[in-house]
Amino acid sequence: MATTQGRQTIPEPFPDLGAGTAGQASDPHPAGRIKHGESVQLIRMLAFASWFFAVSATIGATQYLGAPLYLINQDYYYAYMALTKESFGLLMITLTQWFSPTVVRVSGDKSVRGQLLLTKDGRLRTDFPERLIMIANHQLYTDWVYLWWIAYTNRMHGHVFIILKESLKYIPFIGPGIMFYGFIFMARNWVRDKPRLRHRLQKLKARHSGPMLGSQSLDPMWLMIFPEGTNLSGNTRKGSKKWADKQNIPDLRHQLLPRSTGLQYCLQELQGTVDWIYDCTVAYEGIPRGGYGQDYFTLRAAFFQGRPPKSVNMYWRRFATSSIPTSDPAEFELWLRQRWLEKDALLEDYVRNGRFPADEGHDPDGEPVINGSSGAKVAQGAGFIETSVRLARWYEIGHIFAILASFALTANIMAKLWNLVFYGSLVGKG
Repeated sequence: MATTQGRQTIPEPFPDLGAGTAGQASDPHPAGRIKHGESVQLIRMLAFASWFFAVSATIGATQYLGAPLYLINQDYYYAYMALTKESFGLLMITLTQWFSPTVVRVSGDKSVRGQLLLTKDGRLRTDFPERLIMIANHQLYTDWVYLWWIAYTNRMHGHVFIILKESLKYIPFIGPGIMFYGFIFMARNWVRDKPRLRHRLQKLKARHSGPMLGSQSLDPMWLMIFPEGTNLSGNTRKGSKKWADKQNIPDLRHQLLPRSTGLQYCLQELQGTVDWIYDCTVAYEGIPRGGYGQDYFTLRAAFFQGRPPKSVNMYWRRFATSSIPTSDPAEFELWLRQRWLEKDALLEDYVRNGRFPADEGHDPDGEPVINGSSGAKVAQGAGFIETSVRLARWYEIGHIFAILASFALTANIMAKLWNLVFYGSLVGKG
């Protein structure tokens, strides 16, 4: 590692290893010096890969064993796959907890008062509804990991649905597995995307009975959408500015302009089954003005070199779907753009002050607000909640292997019964 006038210098360009396109980053790195030498990085990489592929293989085997349920009872099939989705959520939480630990600082406005809670042992617990649409700005490829963790804090990590780029389903080993989860893959061609989106949304709003049943005969659902379509980078930033100039609309300083078509269609199709949009504004500590997180927090830097973001900051607010103009495309586009302008102002405030605002107390008139999730009146905001991505209990890891172990145990018992009946011995012939 070269040094220049006593300052650490990062070789440019450097590989991203799957967490952003290769880019350039100027020193100092937001997370400081590299904490692990090359030999330790190699060990961490092998441990990371071993855990990831072992758990992914376990989840994949569990999924294929349960696939025939689709032909027998689809309600039980989707409930079964929700269990495997929980396992994947646990996998991503453990990878973050063990290899990329960081402070997570959570706050919100008074619309989410009473829904951001701190447990006695310092964990975040959220009290969001069981059905919602979640939108967020897109700073890094790994934004979705932290949002999935938010679902875990609400015990909803088995009911996350994400709209993804179609190319992701062709990733070897992983792609076939995530197709079991009912995620929505988009080709960025509305003629092709609209029918598949309609098909999936029809399933998500279907009323029925079954083991996953929530309120109003609807399954729990957290639909995650990144309206910007891709993460922030030098190239995508140029494209966004070009579009802003062409449309003669205000450009953004810290985000890409959002695309409204997909989100509007989701709201129209899910009308009457989803009451709230939850909006998260995400910021990573230390990224300089004009810099891009993907150029700093690559997979190698965050998980192997010991340089994750010093803090991940989230600011939450929510909007009633009944108040959103979903029937008129022009009005909806204006509504969404206004929300992104507000988010851009929040991000500018974060760059200047190092923190988002927080709902610290009463309204000026002292009246409590209603927590729309539980219906209880809450008089005081949560302020800043400082926590970390981690499991509530270490033994939750066992959940990942429980289903496959049950299959193995059942198969072993059946084999012994077969041998006992046909060969008079538990060990079979010989």
